[in-house]
Amino acid sequence: MRHFLHTDIPDSPRILLIESGPRVVIERVILHLRDLFGPDVEMDLVTCYAGEPAGFRGRVFNVNDYGGAAGRDALWADLVQHNYAAGGVVCAAVPIMTKWKWWLAYKVPAKIFIINENADYFWLDRAHLRQLRKFATHRMGISGAAAAPALLRLMFFPVTLVYLLLYAGTMHLRRRIRQTF
Repeated sequence: MRHFLHTDIPDSPRILLIESGPRVVIERVILHLRDLFGPDVEMDLVTCYAGEPAGFRGRVFNVNDYGGAAGRDALWADLVQHNYAAGGVVCAAVPIMTKWKWWLAYKVPAKIFIINENADYFWLDRAHLRQLRKFATHRMGISGAAAAPALLRLMFFPVTLVYLLLYAGTMHLRRRIRQTF
C-alpha cells in the first residue's frame, strides 16, 4: 500500500494475486491481466484452495501450509524475495482469508489493485478514491436505501450502549443491596 499516492501503473510487472474469494473470479482476472500486461507476465498466487486455477502458470502459495504467527513470517520470507510490482486482492462478498489478504496487502511493497466478484478491478490509489468510496460503502451496507437505517443505528449506538450499561449497573447494585440487608 506504499504506492497509494502514485497514480502510475507498473509496466509488465511481476504480479502477486491474493485469492480470497471464489475461484472463478481469479480465473477470469488472469485472462484480463494477460490482455493488459501481455501473455508472458509472471504471476504468483496466495490461496487457501487446493490446486491451481484454470489458465494459471506460476507459483502457488497455500496459506494452509503456513499456520499461525510463525507461518505468516514464513510466508512473508517466501514472498519477499520475488519483488512484486503489483498485487491483486480479491474482495468478493465472501469472508475468506480476510486477515491474510489485508496483512499481505499491507506488507507487499507493490501497487495494489482491488478485484470484485465480477472480476472487475481498480487500482488502490488516490486517483480512484471515488471508486474506493463507492466500493467500501456498498460493502458496509451504507449505500442506497440501506444508508438511512444504518446511519440511524450508528447514531443511536452510544445512547443504546449507555442505557444498557446503566441498566446492568442498576441491576447489580440492587442485587448487592438485597444481599447485604
